[in-house]
Amino acid sequence: MKTTKNAYLAKLTEQIQMKSVKVGKNIEGSTPPSVFIGRWSYPKVYAGPMMVGEAGDTSIMDSPESWIGQNKQQEDIINYRMNLVRGKQLIKIDDLENPFVEKLQDISLASKSIDSEATFGKTPTGSMFTEDSTPHGPSAVIEKFDIDAVRWDKQLEKTFYDTDLKAVDAVVNLHDKDVPFTAMQKAFSVGAIGTKNKRKLVPTRWSITACDSTLADEFLKDVRKYEQLDTYRVFEFGALNTYYVIILTPSEWQYEWYEAFIKILKNERLIFSDYETNGGKKEYSRVGGCYYTAKMVVLDYLSKIKKQSGLVILREAYENYVPLGVFNVRENIKEAMNRPYLEFETLEDCLKYAGTKLRIPIKEFVNQGTLLNEMLHSKQTTLDMYFKK
Repeated sequence: MKTTKNAYLAKLTEQIQMKSVKVGKNIEGSTPPSVFIGRWSYPKVYAGPMMVGEAGDTSIMDSPESWIGQNKQQEDIINYRMNLVRGKQLIKIDDLENPFVEKLQDISLASKSIDSEATFGKTPTGSMFTEDSTPHGPSAVIEKFDIDAVRWDKQLEKTFYDTDLKAVDAVVNLHDKDVPFTAMQKAFSVGAIGTKNKRKLVPTRWSITACDSTLADEFLKDVRKYEQLDTYRVFEFGALNTYYVIILTPSEWQYEWYEAFIKILKNERLIFSDYETNGGKKEYSRVGGCYYTAKMVVLDYLSKIKKQSGLVILREAYENYVPLGVFNVRENIKEAMNRPYLEFETLEDCLKYAGTKLRIPIKEFVNQGTLLNEMLHSKQTTLDMYFKK
């Protein structure tokens, strides 16, 4: 079965049925706070808030950083997302003085859920569930939108008013101040970060990858200066019908990402991969945003321990897996990197261990990829000697 990852996930999402919350043309409740910026009509974009038809603290519905730590299940997350009602207006990306956009900025900089009220041109319907975005419930063009007074997060507020601060520096500063990735990304998306003349609305999907890749690039500048690890380290974790094995290698920076999908549609067993050498990656990854978010999390770890290493990530997705967005990768790997690791003297020993945790034989991953294959063959390794499984 030859296919691309996007084509495979598009086919998968088409077959998954999700029930959205039913609402009328008027809705009163709160926004978690949450906004969504589309990309299809760029440089005009459909931008707007996402609301819940209930008052109070609804922040859990758009807080990916807390889901895995609170042991939320896939069904919980889908329920949260399908209860989010999206309002939208078509807006030019540089129209930041638009009163509607200013409200979206208020929402994105808020420190907690905000009471809100909206009137739609017609009853919101449908849902958004695609291969590359976190899903949400029904949507419609919004005609009237009001929010209560907002208290901004102090770090985001400081960044908003510093119109001389470059976006790269702002993103790194916010990360260093422990501002949640989702909050930082939303502020970036609504044009609340960066120097004054370069601020604009950025589609949600693009803003996620932009923040991930910005942080990763900055971490890598430091990591390249550090001494290399002297042993192999293996981290692992699994949640939301996925499992990850993360291998740090005693070498200069290089990175290979593998992800396998096992019997989710029928009896398929597919592996997709991408990689970069120490020189970095020029083109956009063929496996999408997960490549950058995984890279960012591990480089953050290496930056903190002041070490350099290579990186191999092996991910498997199992039956009943639902693609919920790149947060799934980011938060799973973050959890893995916060747990104790195992040390090995050789790559072969790492892979032997990984073979006891993963369902696909390691040899299939190796044959699908590039760097891992080269690392093994550079030692004149005979794969069959190690991976009989």
